[in-house]
Amino acid sequence: MNVSKEGYLSIGQILRPQGLLGQVKIRPDTDDPGRFSALSHVFLKKDDKNFEEMLISDVKVRSGFVYLTMGDDKSVEDAEKRRDTLLYIPREESVPLETFENFIVDLIGCTLIDTNGNEIGVVKDVLQPGANDVYVVKTSKGTLLVPALKHVILSVDVQQKRMLAHADKLMEVSIFED
Repeated sequence: MNVSKEGYLSIGQILRPQGLLGQVKIRPDTDDPGRFSALSHVFLKKDDKNFEEMLISDVKVRSGFVYLTMGDDKSVEDAEKRRDTLLYIPREESVPLETFENFIVDLIGCTLIDTNGNEIGVVKDVLQPGANDVYVVKTSKGTLLVPALKHVILSVDVQQKRMLAHADKLMEVSIFED
């Protein structure tokens, strides 16, 4: 999940209309697209501080994408108006996290410090290329790509916005972006 505004988490983005009856295709921002099947509503951002609740129905998951109907949408034109819209849920409705799991939005902005006490930089993004996540860290020397491996990242404290990395292993496995 991505993007936090106050107590909301982004769970997906509408890509385009799907079919002729008002359905939309969604790129989920969650590890479990099937989670949409348990939802009866989502929230749409109206402005910087306000969100509007929207009922959803006819939820289907295929090939990693979610297809659903928003509110009373009945046509391609209704669905087209929602293109690129982000869908949110209140944080309290999010799935419970396992130990050592965090929402991506909570990792962004964390300061990466190594075991020697050196401040490496600030996490600006989290990539999900496959086997493990990769932290994109803005440093004074450029952008450092750090694999999110337990033997490299020793601890994460999202409340304090700090990550601790093993100094030697960090430099063994990290690379600077070109």
